[in-house]
Amino acid sequence: MRMTSPGGFFRPNANADARLAAIVDSSYDAIIGKDLNSVITDWNHAAERMFGYSAEEVIGQSILILIPEHMHSEETEIIGRIRRGEGVGSLETTRKRKDGSLIAVSITVSPIRNSAGEIVGASQIARDITSAKESERRIRLLMREVNHRVKNQFAVILSMVRETSKRSTDPAEFEQMIRARIMALSRSHDLLVTSEWAGASLFDLVQEHLKPFGHEERISLSGPLLTLQSNAVQNLGMAFHELGTNSSKYGALAFDGGHVEITWRVETGPDARRRFHLLWQETSSAAGIGVADRNGKEKGGAERKGFGTVVLQRVAPQSLSGSSSLERSAGSLKWALDAPLEAIIVPQLGAETDSDIAV
Repeated sequence: MRMTSPGGFFRPNANADARLAAIVDSSYDAIIGKDLNSVITDWNHAAERMFGYSAEEVIGQSILILIPEHMHSEETEIIGRIRRGEGVGSLETTRKRKDGSLIAVSITVSPIRNSAGEIVGASQIARDITSAKESERRIRLLMREVNHRVKNQFAVILSMVRETSKRSTDPAEFEQMIRARIMALSRSHDLLVTSEWAGASLFDLVQEHLKPFGHEERISLSGPLLTLQSNAVQNLGMAFHELGTNSSKYGALAFDGGHVEITWRVETGPDARRRFHLLWQETSSAAGIGVADRNGKEKGGAERKGFGTVVLQRVAPQSLSGSSSLERSAGSLKWALDAPLEAIIVPQLGAETDSDIAV
């Protein structure tokens, strides 16, 4: 660090001067000396790395070259406090590099006194807080996202309670179904939390929701690698849970020899827009299979749709701006979903659709 007099740092002796210079020069923080006219008198290596100027370029220049023009009044206030013998502690502000780019810094400014105790300048320490600011920004965004998602989860749970209660007369059955559906929401939530709400793999989502039902050897998955956005994770997760529950009780996973095949693909439609197609197909040797098996009947014999059917035919497709079909026949069930790709995947990860997986 270049030391000057009388505006430089006070040095009681040569040894102290050498130690001080070594400490300042090895600091990771930018340490700058300036006189009471805001002219730079001292400049360490960290300041050079941070701001891009060499000591030869800035010593003798006004420190205003480091301050954005609209913030020049900040320096006037700082020098005013220094003249009064006051310091400036941990001021978070913005400074300008040699290339014109801006950097978030935390600065501390202290008066420099000569041997007579007179204030002759100021020492300024600047620390780069760009990473900290970015972390704060990410945390704020994440908290807003979590707040939004929690409120959305509450709405979904209330809807589940309402719709399930309409279709259940047994309190024990009602509790069991609500518990299972809330746990399914929790599994989707866990996947999103793991990725900091950046999305989740469709492959992981299917596996996570079908894991509780076992029989992995009778379930096959095939399709391109896709990272789903949070809304798709929640709604497709609900659909997979309802399909898996139905299959384990009444469908392919409830009988020996049954098989579940889940396939998805991405195609470009006539309007040049890419669309997402998913097909859940299960086959069984049993004579009857399908969601209708647990729907029950309203009084008078009218067929009543179960909550699972509502999720598959209305909730999931509408939430994804798409459409669906549900076909049931002896020993077979098919659920197909068609939706615009932009409603399904995280936009910047769309290129992932080129690679396929099959399990």
